[in-house]
Amino acid sequence: MSPPRLLLYTTIALALGVAVALGVRSATLLSLLTQAAIYAVFALGVGLLLRQNGMVSFGHALFFGAAGYVVAILLQVKAVPAEAAMLIAVLGSTAFAFLIGLVIVRVPGIAFGMLTLAIGQMAYLGASRSRGLTGGADGISVEWPSALFGLPTATLLQPWAMLLLAWSALVLVLLMLALLLRGRFGAVTEATRDNEERARFIGIRTLLPRAAVYALSAGIASLAGVLAALNTGFVSPESLHWSLSGVALMMVVVGGTRVLWGPALGAAVYFLAKDLLGDHAQHWMAIFGVALIVVIVFAPTGLSGLLLRLVRGGHGPAAAATRPGA
Repeated sequence: MSPPRLLLYTTIALALGVAVALGVRSATLLSLLTQAAIYAVFALGVGLLLRQNGMVSFGHALFFGAAGYVVAILLQVKAVPAEAAMLIAVLGSTAFAFLIGLVIVRVPGIAFGMLTLAIGQMAYLGASRSRGLTGGADGISVEWPSALFGLPTATLLQPWAMLLLAWSALVLVLLMLALLLRGRFGAVTEATRDNEERARFIGIRTLLPRAAVYALSAGIASLAGVLAALNTGFVSPESLHWSLSGVALMMVVVGGTRVLWGPALGAAVYFLAKDLLGDHAQHWMAIFGVALIVVIVFAPTGLSGLLLRLVRGGHGPAAAATRPGA
């Protein structure tokens, strides 16, 4: 997809977000849509790792939760302004992920997933037991200042404003990834994913691109964590737990990774199912689990792949839409 068309779609998506944020009157619905947008950003990070590296992470909640904790702790000790704390949380998580990525991306297959799970659970246990620093199992409140980015915090935390912020972040992340992956970086990481040995044979140094993808996916997850901390004003060890990584992975599987927006679609479907089924079934996750199995069996490319096949009539152009940047 050409950059002008990407910019056009981005503008349309941002305008749609403004229309929904200002047009919906229900605070409950706005809150649900905000959560869906935030977790869509999180799912994009997890989906990027699977799409470009072919790796499944069970520990990306580490970056989601750690970003919130970094912001909360920095604001609690009044070390830096809130805007700087948010930037430090995202960039710090990205840098940390790159360093550990240089080691763990060398581990293939399920061993990689188990390694990410172990690292994430270590962080979860550390946060749960460090009462003096993180508040322990009780969590920690985020002491936001009276103004953020030149705007009153009370206004920014209004349901419509939070939805607009979260939706804008989602759209801009999608634009950034589309532009990045349509170039050399996307081609190199795809070649490495498909056949790392052959990529090395033709002269590609595969370690740094794989670590860079891991770091980028962690940075996106940490951005979602900062947005979640802003939305709730609270961070707890549950935001570091492996089950949250599992939820994000379910979103990715449901939405699919053949196109960039697939994980975001999966997040929307997850929260819609949670809202609709949660009111009528005590064990709604069991119902969603059955739906997940159905998607895996009958639509292995996810709902996004199914939608593309329906729109394109199952012909060749569908494949073109699944290239990086689609």
